[in-house]
Amino acid sequence: MSFEQIAGLVLALLVMLLGVGGCVVPGVPGTPLVLAAAILHKLWFGVNGPAWWVLGLLGLLAALSLVLDYLATICGAKRLGATWRGAVGAIVGGLVGLFFAIPGILIGPFVGAFLFELAGRRHWKDATKAGVGATLGLLAGAVGKLACAVAMVGLFVANVIYRSLQ
Repeated sequence: MSFEQIAGLVLALLVMLLGVGGCVVPGVPGTPLVLAAAILHKLWFGVNGPAWWVLGLLGLLAALSLVLDYLATICGAKRLGATWRGAVGAIVGGLVGLFFAIPGILIGPFVGAFLFELAGRRHWKDATKAGVGATLGLLAGAVGKLACAVAMVGLFVANVIYRSLQ
């Protein structure tokens, strides 16, 4: 491996670590950032970058992580008794919560599910359970995104090092 390749790998890893952090910190795109770093590395280094099949797999993992994140929030709400209103409220609350940093990200799905369930004339105890489910689902989704991001970084590094040793 040349010095330029090592420097490129280190730079890509730094951006990817920012993406891994973005899986739990609001405002950073997480797995899309990991994918973008891998694509830029491939474009810059060509044959010495990751294989095309690896980029395809990284793209699938990034898409899976985003779908997992939304589905976990909805499933968490539904698991604790939310109706379709609560599931929609959890998503709306999560999106609104993005504008209020970490507290908004954590509280948004709860408040959204709770308010939408109340608007559907559900008892406040049932609405509270739906909100708790949405919040637990959000946390489960973050864990899933984090696992996908770590797998993406590991696959990228292993493939780039393997290809550089050939």
